[in-house]
Amino acid sequence: MDLETVTADAFGRSLRGLGVNLLCHDVRAMAGFLEGVLGLSIHRLSADFALARHGDVLIQLHADGTFGRHPLLGLVPEAPPRGGGVQLYLFGIDPDAACARAEAAGVMVLEAPADKPHGLREATILSPEGYAFSPAIALP
Repeated sequence: MDLETVTADAFGRSLRGLGVNLLCHDVRAMAGFLEGVLGLSIHRLSADFALARHGDVLIQLHADGTFGRHPLLGLVPEAPPRGGGVQLYLFGIDPDAACARAEAAGVMVLEAPADKPHGLREATILSPEGYAFSPAIALP
């Protein structure tokens, strides 16, 4: 499927498994963070919507205004952090390199890279919207 040209209805019908949809005050800034810091590929970028791909996983970014009639919008705080309590792991992304890019971009590293007892080296980086992303690689 070509993510740049697929129609919305064909895209929607193709989705399976778990879907991740993040409401964003600024879709372009969030997409820039996901691409520049975490290395995700970005598709269909506009002020209202974007798709971020990490392997087979698609993350949909929706501007607040696109959720005008959805009851979830009323629960979203005006200011970050929006995703308090949710940690999104991105396996296969080097946490040391991601944190270096985050620091260079002035993005908050909430948890520095560390080897964890559950067999991962991971970190936690807050997106401009306050969502917690954890790049992680398996320890040898």
